[in-house]
Amino acid sequence: MKRLFYVAAGAGLGVAVVRKLTKAANKFTPSGIAGSAGESFSGLLGSLRGFVDEVRTGMAEREIELHDALVGDQTDDRRRRQQSPNGSRR
Repeated sequence: MKRLFYVAAGAGLGVAVVRKLTKAANKFTPSGIAGSAGESFSGLLGSLRGFVDEVRTGMAEREIELHDALVGDQTDDRRRRQQSPNGSRR
């Protein structure tokens, strides 16, 4: 009975090892390498798209900040002109 157990365990272990080795060997075939490269390239494109989206968002936010600062400066200039006695610029 012990021998039957060890034979079955050895066969199961052998099947598992052969399957792992087959998967590893398939990674080094031309189609496996192409699939791996394709996955890497698509991951790179996704990262690049994310970066571009973040840059565009930052640009839009900065444009709003600059616009608000410019409009605020113009408002301050108008107030100064209205407060000066002769209405001339300083």
